[in-house]
Amino acid sequence: MRLFACTNCTNTVHFDNSGCLSCGLKLGYRPKEFAMSALQARGDAWEDPSNPGGVLRLCQNGEQGACNWLIEDGHDGPFCIACRYNITIPDLSDPTNADNWRKIEVAKRHLFYSLLRFNLRMIGRVEDPNEGLGFRFLADDPLAGNASPILTGHDDGLITLNIAEASDAERESRRVSLGEPLRTLIGHFRHEIGHYYWNLLVRDDGDLDRCRAVFGDERRDYDEALQQYYHQGPSPEWDKTFISAYASCHPWEDFAETWAHYFHIVDALETAHAFGLRTHPDTTTEGLSLNVTFDSYEAVNADVLIGAWVPLTLAVNSINRSMGQGDLYPFVLSVPVVEKLQYVHELIHGARRHTSPVP
Repeated sequence: MRLFACTNCTNTVHFDNSGCLSCGLKLGYRPKEFAMSALQARGDAWEDPSNPGGVLRLCQNGEQGACNWLIEDGHDGPFCIACRYNITIPDLSDPTNADNWRKIEVAKRHLFYSLLRFNLRMIGRVEDPNEGLGFRFLADDPLAGNASPILTGHDDGLITLNIAEASDAERESRRVSLGEPLRTLIGHFRHEIGHYYWNLLVRDDGDLDRCRAVFGDERRDYDEALQQYYHQGPSPEWDKTFISAYASCHPWEDFAETWAHYFHIVDALETAHAFGLRTHPDTTTEGLSLNVTFDSYEAVNADVLIGAWVPLTLAVNSINRSMGQGDLYPFVLSVPVVEKLQYVHELIHGARRHTSPVP
């Protein structure tokens, strides 16, 4: 994630800021420009004092404190490009629901930042009612008796998230009970969107054979694979081939976990670079000069990313240990995992070259 500047006073501001602490003006994120604008009221709209005369509109979810994005792509509706994919949100009259939903929207905007940086296709439920992208944020009903709890997951483009995952205590409980070293809201979004893009870029774009050669045959019975995983657990040596234990249960989950991890690496490297953290990544690849800049979203291959990533994670893990904390990054990037990350890299960069800019 980049750092940003207030266009009124040039103070450094962050992606999730809705106001500048220096000059006090409201802020709006411009997804088309990947920039932040200071805002002054202009009737029912807003304008940037550094560029007076331009009319800007904030996403309607900003009224709930759930979004700081501007609508700048010619869309006539009240929502920004990230929020208009919402199908269902929880009952906001419940303060707990409202607080959880705001946290979820923060994580979702981080996802959309990456999707827009990669310039990936996003086909919504309006264009494709059967398999278009959409989000449902649901809460368990405490009065429903024996009703099944809301499960986070993906179903033909529709991503469902139990808003209880926004509760730190609830998410930590699930992380421990499921044996997951990293369970975050951003991680959920990046994983579930991986399933959506498997459909869009692998199945629909005819890349099944190549994907099967890397991840295995997804035609293996999925329900049976999940039951086996939850009853018997992963194989003792899963970390030699998979990025996570859960990735070992089925090729679909292996792909989604690898996809999410690729997003983790790319975005975290951009954040590190924004703060001036350098770990001497490999610069031998022709055409890459880190003396000028290092844009992880434009890396030529996964090896360049891994060359920057491994020393950075060693550093942050060592810092955590010096504070008496566990490793921030408890993963092993084996050779098969790097090969899978390279596949995801090629899939994303191949798709973006054949896609017109997101409007």
